[in-house]
Amino acid sequence: QVQLVESGGGSVQAGGSLRLSCTASGSILRVNDMGWYRQAPGKERELVARVGSSTSTVYADSVKGRSTISRDNAKNTVYLQMTSLKPEDTAVYYCNAQILPGLGHPYRNYWGQGTQVTVSS
Repeated sequence: QVQLVESGGGSVQAGGSLRLSCTASGSILRVNDMGWYRQAPGKERELVARVGSSTSTVYADSVKGRSTISRDNAKNTVYLQMTSLKPEDTAVYYCNAQILPGLGHPYRNYWGQGTQVTVSS
């Protein structure tokens, strides 16, 4: 079994900062891409940022320049540092990881349970 556990969400005022963390645990042979997605009420889930195993990164235009994604491969952990937060950043943030759970198994896509980020004006 593989689990992704997120932490670091909360409520902040506009202009504030938050750091999200997500750790993968369980039967893990290898972790490929790790990333963060978000879903606001009434909207579809969207990519926020993604980091590859080679640490190449992709950011949504809406957060580019305000967010930094990083990972610690030894800890199977991905981080999202968000600064200059805006009310439109309010959403449930989900961690995602492509994980090889063992030899003879394909890579699978895993999701965390989500953590709420609320930005007030």
